[in-house]
Amino acid sequence: MSISMDTKTRAYDMTARGEAASLTRDAIVSAVIECVTEQRSLGITLAAVAERAGVTVKTVLRHFGTRDAMIDAAWAQVHDEVVAERAATPGDLPAALTILIAHYERRGDMMIGLLAEEDVEARARDVCESGRATHRTWVESVFAEPLPNGHRQRQRLVDTLVVATDVYSWKLLRRDHGLSVDEVQDRMMLMCNGILREGSPP
Repeated sequence: MSISMDTKTRAYDMTARGEAASLTRDAIVSAVIECVTEQRSLGITLAAVAERAGVTVKTVLRHFGTRDAMIDAAWAQVHDEVVAERAATPGDLPAALTILIAHYERRGDMMIGLLAEEDVEARARDVCESGRATHRTWVESVFAEPLPNGHRQRQRLVDTLVVATDVYSWKLLRRDHGLSVDEVQDRMMLMCNGILREGSPP
């Protein structure tokens, strides 16, 4: 049975429309991420996102339905990117801190901005809670080998390692005290090694 040209044309048109819709959606998500990064805030408008993406507000709403759904889609992409860019080999602390600090250099200022909003912006709170969970998982993975087996002592050290490598520690050293990237890594290494020594058996 042969397929008519009309059928082929309709199939081609549907594929082209699907690809165009996907590209438009990706452009909107990228625009959201860029707006949030620049403003260091989730207080972005649909109009600003639409203008940056080169579409109308109506198009944005057609793709996502609501502003919150649009932000959720953007955060899902950012979360996947963050997990990928922070991937580090367990046990190699210098390399892990290099990766972590590079991540903070890229996204740290935005993260600090969202942390400042979490008490008044529900979406910011969700993002920050997810970020804290992701960071703790990272710490537990990177420091898995030197950490003690006992649950109570292990959690005690994880708690302090989370603080030593937190974005606020990066901000204090890098932004507030004006240290270089290498100096920030040195201070974080100093804190982490001290914590690990404290947890080592006598």
